[in-house]
This record gives sequence, C-alpha cells and structure tokens, in this order.
Amino acid sequence: MKNPTRITVAFDDKTLGLFNKARNETGLSQSELLRQALRFYCENRNTLGSSTSRKLSYYLDMLPQGEHVILDVDHWLLFLGLIESSPEKDAFWEDCQRIAKSHAEQLMHKIHSINDLLERLEACNFFRVTKNSEKDFTLVLGSEVSKKFVKTFLKEFCSAGGFKIEIKEDLAKMRIVVSGSA
Repeated sequence: MKNPTRITVAFDDKTLGLFNKARNETGLSQSELLRQALRFYCENRNTLGSSTSRKLSYYLDMLPQGEHVILDVDHWLLFLGLIESSPEKDAFWEDCQRIAKSHAEQLMHKIHSINDLLERLEACNFFRVTKNSEKDFTLVLGSEVSKKFVKTFLKEFCSAGGFKIEIKEDLAKMRIVVSGSA
C-alpha cells in the first residue's frame, strides 16, 4: 500500500469548533473525518441539483439563528384567515409593511435582483415562481388567502430595496414585471 499524501488544512475558529465537535461525536481521527466529509461532498454535490442546493443554502442561512420557523401551510393559511376577521387587521398589515422594509435593509447584501428575492421566497413556499424572462415572473400561489401577504411584502421590500416592479393579479397567480431600479 502506498503511503498516504499529507496535506495541511487551516481552519478559522468557527470551523475548528465544528470540526472538533464532529470528531468528538463520531470518534473518528482527524484524517478519517476529513476523508469521509470529502467523499460525502463529492458523492452528493451533483445529486442535489442546483435548485435544491440553492434551497438548502437559503434554509442554512435562515434557520440556524432562530429568526425563522418552519410552519405547516395549513397553519399558515389558518393564521392569515384569522387576521382578516380580526378588528386589528389594519395594524397587522401596517406591521407587515414595516417588517418588509426592515427585511430589505437586512438583506441588501444578499439580494441583488428580483430573481434573488423571488428564489428566496419560493424556498419559503409562499409560491412557485416561473421566470418568463429576465424582467417578467409569474408567481403561482397555493391559496388566495396568501396573496395579500405576498403582494404587501413584495411591494414594500422592493420599494425599500430600490427595485421598481409592477404587480398584476390573477385568481391564483401574480405577475411581477420589473420596470427598473429606483
């Protein structure tokens, strides 16, 4: 058997912590852990596909800090239905506008186009998006109940983020047409 090739790897503190945690949990040597991790990566990088891989990167960006939750669609629609019958619904929609503007400020370094925004929101299952052209998108919503939320969020986020869009509504769809940057 040929002697193994030795390499040197440098980790930042966060990566070193992850490495040590994985080593302690698995009981593997440093070399075996890196060999297995590299094999796993190479075996799986192509099977995920680029859209699945992008979705996973969105989830990894949103979920670990605890700022986002995974919620069953039926619960989501139930909440939206209750809001519409609430005497406080106007305050809710004003808060939604404020939060959308805040998200635009927080995500300015990650979202550089309408396409980026729609992909991220599609990963959240607010809708399915079809890209008709570089500046024209069709959103297929799972329910009429979610349309007002999606429309409110998109209008406010885009306005605060410097994107000019036009929203055209159909029964269970919305078309987003980009008209330029603000």
